[in-house]
Amino acid sequence: MYAVVKTGGKQYRVAAGEKIKVEQIVADVGAEIVLSEVLAVGNGSDLKIGTPLVSGAAVTAKVVAQGRGDKIRIFKMRRRKHYQKRQGHRQYFTELEISAIQG
Repeated sequence: MYAVVKTGGKQYRVAAGEKIKVEQIVADVGAEIVLSEVLAVGNGSDLKIGTPLVSGAAVTAKVVAQGRGDKIRIFKMRRRKHYQKRQGHRQYFTELEISAIQG
């Protein structure tokens, strides 16, 4: 059984037992959270698609870790103008382990 959930402005296809990295969710490590924005639920060839959400469907997940991703380097330059700008960015993430899908 799998589901398509929406969190942090992105959509993820998840199944029980998988680990995914999503945008930061404010929760302690080890806490159980419920992702209620389920867009689709599938089981083999059977697929339920919501309009826009599947009613009564939810995904339960456990917070495994909180952290920051790899550094992304940003470099801007204007040629012949003696302008260079260097920046870096590390995005915060939450790692979730999917424990159950109801729907």
